Amino acid sequence: MKFREYKYLVYSDLYRITGVIRFPTLLWYILRGGTFKYNFWMRTCFYTKNIVWLKYSIYPIAFFLLNHFKYKFGISIPPETKIDSGFYIGHFSGIIVNRHSVIGKNCNISHGVTIGQVNRGKYKGSPILGDNIYIGAGAKIIGSVTIGNFVAIGANCVVTKNIPDRSVVVGIPGRIISQEGSTGYINNIDYDKKLIK
Repeated sequence: MKFREYKYLVYSDLYRITGVIRFPTLLWYILRGGTFKYNFWMRTCFYTKNIVWLKYSIYPIAFFLLNHFKYKFGISIPPETKIDSGFYIGHFSGIIVNRHSVIGKNCNISHGVTIGQVNRGKYKGSPILGDNIYIGAGAKIIGSVTIGNFVAIGANCVVTKNIPDRSVVVGIPGRIISQEGSTGYINNIDYDKKLIK
């Protein structure tokens, strides 16, 4: 990963929360902003781990801080997890994401969410999530399921099968109740106009 890609990811995450891209705002959120701190150090760990001179200087500090916030906020997302731009954690506590999961652009994730692995059966593996997905509080997405773009997953829903684009999914097990999707739940996604990748 190049520095400009790292910067793009960090600022896209910030923009999802604030709607602005400014260094003073970034600094304030690194120092004082709740779940953005976790995002920032997760992205920093991923970036610094594979650059030799950063791996032995910045990476140990970033990894220490990420672990600190892991326990402070109750968020467990390994830094090597493939997460695209505009990742938004609405509230901390009880968030667990398997390292082999893939998360697309502009994902909103709420507290109590698990994106987890299945070790046997038809859906053995980890989830792949598309772009612009809203995941409600307490929802579980389990196994090698594919979640389409613009999907809204309701609170406490358990998703164990593939979900097509623009679906609204609720219940245990998850069932599709409409094709209205995540429209209105995913905000501040126009950062490409303001950032150069």
